[in-house]
Amino acid sequence: MILTISKGMKEMLNFKIKAIAANIRNTREQLNYTQEYLAAKLHISQNAYSKIELGYTKITVERLFQIAAILEVDVHDLINTEKVVAA
Repeated sequence: MILTISKGMKEMLNFKIKAIAANIRNTREQLNYTQEYLAAKLHISQNAYSKIELGYTKITVERLFQIAAILEVDVHDLINTEKVVAA
């Protein structure tokens, strides 16, 4: 059985991915952390980290928890897409 995603669902998922990325960026900026700092903590390049914040890279749940730990916030704060003003 092949499942297809409707255009509306795809748009909603893309919005949520961008909103989570914006939450990560906003939280990082509030702490005055650089992308280079987060990238080093995650053992990835700054370019790879930048793609996370832009929503270009789909991150794993494990990576999401790592980012939350570095930013010292609860994962729920990062995935709450209702409070976000997406960039």
